[in-house]
Amino acid sequence: MQIIREVYFGSSFRYIHCSGASFIFAFIFAHIARALYYGSFSHNPSVWISGIILFIVLMIIAFIGYVLPFGSMSFWGATVITNLLSAIPCIIQWISGGLFVHNPTLSRFFVFHFILPLILLAFILFHLFYLHLFSSTNPLAFSFGISPDPFFPFIFSKDFFALFILIPCFSLQTFFGFLSFSHPDNAFEVSYLNTPQHIVPEWYFLSFYAILKSLPSKNAGFMLMLSFLFILFLFMEFSRSFASFNASPSYHISSFYFSFFSSITLGSQIPEELFIYYGRLFIIFMLLSFYPIQFHDIKIKCFNNISSNSLANNIIAASLFYSSFPFCLLIVSPSTLFLALLQLNSNLALDYILFRA
Repeated sequence: MQIIREVYFGSSFRYIHCSGASFIFAFIFAHIARALYYGSFSHNPSVWISGIILFIVLMIIAFIGYVLPFGSMSFWGATVITNLLSAIPCIIQWISGGLFVHNPTLSRFFVFHFILPLILLAFILFHLFYLHLFSSTNPLAFSFGISPDPFFPFIFSKDFFALFILIPCFSLQTFFGFLSFSHPDNAFEVSYLNTPQHIVPEWYFLSFYAILKSLPSKNAGFMLMLSFLFILFLFMEFSRSFASFNASPSYHISSFYFSFFSSITLGSQIPEELFIYYGRLFIIFMLLSFYPIQFHDIKIKCFNNISSNSLANNIIAASLFYSSFPFCLLIVSPSTLFLALLQLNSNLALDYILFRA
């Protein structure tokens, strides 16, 4: 409120900053979707891993910036996220400066919100370096054998055209607000004794928030949410040794997109039984669509190049493709499933005790 009331054009600065964050995440989601469809993780793994690190750091910066206005919704959202770290000893006191979110937390978050963008800039330079070192992917799914398109003027002109379309949309959102990205409860002053009826984060966190609400255990939901982030690094590892450069199958990509955007919608709903059930269903759909995308190039390599490879190697690689899914589930989140079952059994036991009483 100090910026809006005391600084010239302060409201414009605030809404440019807020709307700019939403637009950045919208384009990042589109950029990751393009990379998945073109199979960029097998073309240039260095670009892929630097991009995923960029995405994770940007999410941390966005969450810290979401807390800094210290509205009612951002305060309780910060309380929920910091309590997820309660399994780690003393980490909440180190981050929050106490046992709960208050003024020392804002001071520390402001410092992090200033320092982390500098680290983000370093990873952006690495990302651009590896991109120009090996050239970018293309819709034809060819990586070698043809001359890549030059960055200037071909790619530069396409980016400039996209920017020319973006600026009017960004101006309309900033000055007229035709899309409501933020929750209106975040404009209220913080009340430590009055919890909102439904805690809703920013829209780009809703898919991860749907994962947290779908599991009965807090630690299991947190570990599964981290698994969805770090599983993206497995794309690079599996495709580096086995895959040739091929575009991923469109039906798996479409299934993943549908599940992801459906989880965004479910994350904004009140945690009732029906929405929790559909949230678990779409989490399974996302997991099932991850691995065909990831191992599609291995299957192409196995069955299209039998003449150039030994039959035994192709049989081994094909077996790896078809048996990878259950093993990856066990590798990614074994403790997640264990904690979820443990929490479910404890809930059933508590209901039984209460019923007998």
